[in-house]
Amino acid sequence: QVQLVESGGCLVQAGGSLRLSCAASGSIFSIIVMGWYRQAPGKQRELVALTSGGARNYADSVKGRFTISRDNAKNTVYLQMNSLKPEDTAVYYCYAEIRPPGRYSDYDYWGQGNQVTVSS
Repeated sequence: QVQLVESGGCLVQAGGSLRLSCAASGSIFSIIVMGWYRQAPGKQRELVALTSGGARNYADSVKGRFTISRDNAKNTVYLQMNSLKPEDTAVYYCYAEIRPPGRYSDYDYWGQGNQVTVSS
């Protein structure tokens, strides 16, 4: 089994910063992709940022404000969020595409979700 454990969400004022962390543990041979999605009330879950190898992809709405990084030794991904806006308010979900030991397929895993609230 694989677990993704998130931390770092809270209430912050507009213009402030937060850093989210997500650590993967369990039966892991390799982590192909790690990243973050978010879901605001009444909206669909949307991509925030992903990292795979040396590549990083961001949603247009967060480019220049958010930075994704990864510590491969710790199987951990981070999301540094700066210049936060009220529209960034959402539940943020960690995501990972992982290959378990002895398998030839990759599987999707999700964290439990972490509330980020940005007040105006």
